[in-house]
Amino acid sequence: MGEMNMNQTTQPEVSKKLTKKDITKSMWIYYAGAELSNSYERLQSLVFCASMTPILKKLYSTDEELSEALKRHLVFFNTEGILGAIIQGIVISMEEQKSNGENITDDAITGIKTGLMGPVAGMGDAIIWAAVMPIIFSIFLPFASNGSALGGIMPLILYPLLTIIISYYLIHNGYKLGKKSIVSLLHGGKMKNIIFTANVIGLTMMGALSASYVTLSTPLEFSFSGGSTIVLQDVLNLIAPGLLPLAAVFIIYTYLKKKGPHYTKILLTVVVVSIIASLLGIL
Repeated sequence: MGEMNMNQTTQPEVSKKLTKKDITKSMWIYYAGAELSNSYERLQSLVFCASMTPILKKLYSTDEELSEALKRHLVFFNTEGILGAIIQGIVISMEEQKSNGENITDDAITGIKTGLMGPVAGMGDAIIWAAVMPIIFSIFLPFASNGSALGGIMPLILYPLLTIIISYYLIHNGYKLGKKSIVSLLHGGKMKNIIFTANVIGLTMMGALSASYVTLSTPLEFSFSGGSTIVLQDVLNLIAPGLLPLAAVFIIYTYLKKKGPHYTKILLTVVVVSIIASLLGIL
């Protein structure tokens, strides 16, 4: 009897280990719903918790442990949907360590998520939305303007493809490196340099797009005694070619900066102003 008890107590616990397939499945769930499943109270926490559910079910065997794990991932969370995959990878790594008995508290996991969501959002907005998207659209806008279907189809293929590759790389490397993966990026000013570089690229591309595809001119002419006529557009071109399109872009940018992304209002305002200015012969 004593021998049986000794054998039972000395049996080693089986280490819980996640597979690459488990982590990839989590990435797909978060990628598919990061920008769709927002709630006003907790933003992305719903989809983040949903993406972690298959992972947590594999790591925690009791209902109590699983319930506690789900609760800590329903806490407010919001970051950029593509680069946010690195936070996923880190958290998955921490949950795996916790399930295997390592001294990782609930607060530590929540703290990592809360602490990283801001910096990662800043990087994601600068890289994905201010650089990757403008570059893709700038490449294929000429195709669209020439009537080629590639101009409309290829961005719909390339953008998801590139962002899926980025998410896949980040979640698996975040999992492998754990907290060190993001700490190494934040230290030494690396994040600041990445954001600055991405912003410069993005603004350069947006400037090129504005100059190429925003068309605005004025037919106004001023006649003087003696028969001389001055065409206002010629004067503006002497000052700076494309001055009116540039002014239009800056007016819209100023509105976006002060009032926020009210795109419907902007589009309607542009249409109304264009019609009125055209009828008056101003533009």
